[in-house]
Amino acid sequence: MNSAGADREFLAHAELHLPRLHELFVRLYGERTDGLERLASVVDLARRSWTERPRALKALDRERDSTPDWFESERMLGGVCYVDRYAGGLSGIRDQIPYFRELGLTYLHLMPLFESPEGNSDGGYAVSSYRAVNPALGTMAELASLAADLRRAGISLVVDFIFNHTSNEHEWAKKAVAGEPGYEDFYLIYPDREMPDAFERTTREIFPDDHPGSFVQLDDGRWIWATFYHFQWDLNYANPAVFEAMAGEMLFLANQGVEILRMDAVAFIWKRLGTTCESLPEAHLLLQAFNAVLRMAAPGLLFKSEAIVHPDEVISYVSPDECQISYNPLQMALTWEALATRDGRLLQQALDRRHALPDGTAWVNYVRSHDDIGWTFADEDAAELGIDGYPHRRFLNDFYVGRADGTFARGVPFQENPRTGDARVTGTTASLAGVEAGDAGGEDRVILAHALALSTGGIPLLYLGDEVAQLNDYAYADRAAEAGDSRWVHRPFRPEQNYAERTDAATPAGRVFSRLSRLLAVRRATPEFAGNDLIAFDARVNSVVAFLRPGESGFSVLVVANVADSAVEIDALTLSGLAPEALDLVTGAPVWLGAGVTLGAHDLRWLRVRTR
Repeated sequence: MNSAGADREFLAHAELHLPRLHELFVRLYGERTDGLERLASVVDLARRSWTERPRALKALDRERDSTPDWFESERMLGGVCYVDRYAGGLSGIRDQIPYFRELGLTYLHLMPLFESPEGNSDGGYAVSSYRAVNPALGTMAELASLAADLRRAGISLVVDFIFNHTSNEHEWAKKAVAGEPGYEDFYLIYPDREMPDAFERTTREIFPDDHPGSFVQLDDGRWIWATFYHFQWDLNYANPAVFEAMAGEMLFLANQGVEILRMDAVAFIWKRLGTTCESLPEAHLLLQAFNAVLRMAAPGLLFKSEAIVHPDEVISYVSPDECQISYNPLQMALTWEALATRDGRLLQQALDRRHALPDGTAWVNYVRSHDDIGWTFADEDAAELGIDGYPHRRFLNDFYVGRADGTFARGVPFQENPRTGDARVTGTTASLAGVEAGDAGGEDRVILAHALALSTGGIPLLYLGDEVAQLNDYAYADRAAEAGDSRWVHRPFRPEQNYAERTDAATPAGRVFSRLSRLLAVRRATPEFAGNDLIAFDARVNSVVAFLRPGESGFSVLVVANVADSAVEIDALTLSGLAPEALDLVTGAPVWLGAGVTLGAHDLRWLRVRTR
């Protein structure tokens, strides 16, 4: 397409999205004299970015525009890894593309890979430059080349966009501290404790082991906002110059071939005195405004929300105009809750009540991530089942770090507060599920947890290495940059031995890989697993989680999962609303529902059924 055609295409995008962007800018920055001037600058930035966008990516934009539900397909499968730990560098990731295709990946999330401080950088979440790759991993040119290779293999590249803060070594941070004109208002810096004290009356401490409150002191005595670690300084989005700067970074990455940006810590991006400074209305307006900018200059790109907050707040970030996809932390946490309690009711309640999403959006369902497990269920939901939230969280923490009777888990506490008993849990899937402990049900629990993530809708996400039953890496404690952060226990280096054994049925790695591969193949061949629609099904057994994934021509897939350590029976009366003839999709065997269904310990069935 010639330049005149490209300009017309951009104008068509702008005609659709500029009115919305203008409205959002007025709401965010209408009281500032430079608000509209910055809006004009942002639109020009988008125009220039579109002009520079590679032809192949513009073609992808048009393809995605014609199939806007592409990410809701039953063939979608995500993988996530740290570049250095899994493959050494970007070139090593390229070498793994044949394996990714074997696994069926269509989405690859590379954990933070940007330039960051030496030593502790919060696993790369302290970004010193969004336009430079960590030299130990490769270069930005290599990342763009890798993105193209992945795209040709049918795999979308996903990277973290650390949205709330930069590292204290970022060029903007250095200029802000130095008082350089244009940057003095990029961060929230105060001369004394008056304003920090006022804000901290209502904000919460995130990493109390690192520093108290929400602020850290600079060398010159001033105080700067740092929600997370002391070297991660919060950006001041009340300044429209920060909006423009961050929009530029997003557009730059989009033009390198990144197809999905994981928007990190979205709940914290706007501050207002007298509030918790979490999930404020302006946080949503900002995401919508950034979305409008990307729709003009990189319309095929998606935003993924990362908000580990109350379930009602998590879902508030999910919409076609905000974040099109979102982590589903509630399902992840309650899967582990169900396995610990051998009771599926809290998970069932969440699927029945909190699973629905707006059209044009999807969950990213996962069993484990790079982060800790926080028990994010709503206390009011638990109370309906007679569960007191605070002691139940204490029990779950104790269970998963090996301190409770009947535990099979080998987890490690994270950010444990001896005074309050508050903590979160770390550990790989296999170690938490009982494989490390040699528990007889360990491998079954690994498969059961993944089967739920694969069948509830949206995009299932594998933490790479879990498909071969990787165990905890306790050697993190001997590495100086990691020793103070127990989350590194479940961020092991690529388990080469496990991968070598993945075809050996005599090993845990081989058995888990074989069983999981079968589930992945069945999911790809099951159109009912596309989309997000889920219909509640009451199996009338407390340990059974059940639901229907509706399909066409009267057929659905009935998913039934038993989280108990012993067999259970779903009786024929409970199943009588379904035609008696069913097909077990995993085994390929017919099932007669008229006799009821027996589920073994930690058993799961995907049954194609017809409703009467």
